[in-house]
Amino acid sequence: MTQNDNANSAPRRAFLRRAASAAGIAPVAGLAATGMATPSALAQSSRSAGDLSILPAYARKLNYRSLKQSSHDTTGGNSDSYHIAPGATQLLFDSQKPGVITHIWFTIAATSRFHLKELILRAYWDGNSKPSVEAPIGDFFGLNLADYVIYESEYLGCSPGKSLNCYFSMPYKKGARMTVTNEGEQPVGAFYSNIDYLEVPSLPADAVYFHAQYRQAAPNKPSTLDWKTNGDVEQNNPDGKLNYVYVETRGQGHLMGVTLGVQQNQEFWMGEGDDMIFIDDETKPLIIGTGSEDYFLGSWNFGGRDGARPFAHSMYGAQDIKLPERTGGRYLCYRWHGDNPVTFQRYLKHTMEHGHANHRADNFYSCCYWYQTEPVTDFPALPPLAERIPTLHATGGPGSPAKE
Repeated sequence: MTQNDNANSAPRRAFLRRAASAAGIAPVAGLAATGMATPSALAQSSRSAGDLSILPAYARKLNYRSLKQSSHDTTGGNSDSYHIAPGATQLLFDSQKPGVITHIWFTIAATSRFHLKELILRAYWDGNSKPSVEAPIGDFFGLNLADYVIYESEYLGCSPGKSLNCYFSMPYKKGARMTVTNEGEQPVGAFYSNIDYLEVPSLPADAVYFHAQYRQAAPNKPSTLDWKTNGDVEQNNPDGKLNYVYVETRGQGHLMGVTLGVQQNQEFWMGEGDDMIFIDDETKPLIIGTGSEDYFLGSWNFGGRDGARPFAHSMYGAQDIKLPERTGGRYLCYRWHGDNPVTFQRYLKHTMEHGHANHRADNFYSCCYWYQTEPVTDFPALPPLAERIPTLHATGGPGSPAKE
């Protein structure tokens, strides 16, 4: 080191010594010349008296009561489930105090092949007459095509034995109700339910309400009959007006993610649909992605016609892929934004193209999840049960466009 180097580094060493002294860190042999502290000294400084940030939440005093509402047999017997007749609504949860639902577990024994589409889950916060959650129970749990698929993600999952789990936090300031309605023609023999929740003195003023909404397009309306050349045709879609809509809502809140089931009505790759999210401006999307498989954090057609493989990770997945890129092919996908919830102040519309520039006519069935400062939004009416059942709409052989 030259004399000039020593001169230039002296102020830096002095600064480091002053910083260490202010933090209560004594220089030690081998590092004193630079004024830097050992890792152990830094760790001791960060864990100074009165600083409890090193403790996990479960190692600190918790100010709530842990409770559960379930389908247990109130007589003490073993008939621990609900029987739900056709057309009947079963109350699953009812609380008249502030709290937070932290976990939902269901398992269902039903004879109907499509009970995951027939059973409608609804949740009402703070005495409101309109639901903030309304979806077929399968779609709510990411089983959008009415079949059970084993998978695990950050917020939803399905286990062996057909158990359904949800870990979205659902706060309410005054009370909450949750119901399930059987819109099918056959009874549900056994509906088992365990809903874990916290009862608290009060919630923070900035607590927001959980929402979940079902939508579908079966089939999507194509913008062109040239659906074989996905992305190769000269088409543009800058405004997203004909996109598939996951949710549209007004108010303030943040988007947490979606689940999507796709049934192909046509041959070839069903993707290349850009995600377009309108935020506080109804005229143009603020967020635009590069393709539907990219939005679900996969790539390259999820592996293509002969190489696609299901995958399920914490924040994203395509947990079920059958007959990829073929008529009748089926995909289940999910994407969570828990790492970066998409905020909105006045307006949100989350959309996605169905094929490049909306040129494909596949069936989409989705559920969107978000939080909002108000507990009620005006949901579109649920489609009739017969329209919710996944049905192939294709006619003719390869190269023929889908028709209803």
